[in-house]
Amino acid sequence: MEALVQRVCGEFREMPGLRLTFAQACRLWHMDAASCQAVLTRLVRDGILMQTRHGHYIATPTPRAVTATLETSERVA
Repeated sequence: MEALVQRVCGEFREMPGLRLTFAQACRLWHMDAASCQAVLTRLVRDGILMQTRHGHYIATPTPRAVTATLETSERVA
């Protein structure tokens, strides 16, 4: 299980814009539904991922990403 958690976490780190539904995650990582749910639930619980209101799993913004976004929006305004 730990290897799966690290693998999924690494994928989201390597692809910051990755946005997956539960079904897409199962297919991408060739996991059965129970295993995939356990991994995603753990990553959400640990604050690494979050689930959007439409059910997509995305990486939780890091403080650095939030700061960069705020700085960019301030320059535009």
